[in-house]
Amino acid sequence: MKVNFKNKSALDQFKLEKYKRGLKTSKKRSYIVQYFLAADRHYSIEELYDELRAEHPRIGYSTVYRTMKLLTECGLASERNFADGVARFEPIHRTHHHDHLICTGCGKIIEFTNRNIERLQQTIARKYKFVTASHKLELYGLCAACQKKKRKNS
Repeated sequence: MKVNFKNKSALDQFKLEKYKRGLKTSKKRSYIVQYFLAADRHYSIEELYDELRAEHPRIGYSTVYRTMKLLTECGLASERNFADGVARFEPIHRTHHHDHLICTGCGKIIEFTNRNIERLQQTIARKYKFVTASHKLELYGLCAACQKKKRKNS
């Protein structure tokens, strides 16, 4: 994958956080950050490591792991756990909140937004005099491809 990094401010924020923590700037770490943010998808450490190693065999697993943890601490990534026991990381979307559909067949993750769901959550919170700090909505089931495969095998 050729990295076409457009979010310069996120990379600058990452560099500032590294500087504050007294961490060195390395080409490998910078490449990991650029690759992850440009791909804009949900990665386990293993998936990201495998993709990075295909182009840069000298990148180590521990470097990928530590970089992803640092991105999370800096507020540029969030760690998600979708019922399969595998931690996945996704870039923080500062411009919008989104929820997830997770396929229990193939593991596909679909992001979606829905204003009606957001309004309903606010209405419920107000009804119970509850102030929300954050929320996440995850719907589990089968994607269209897995439904089709299941029908074929039945």
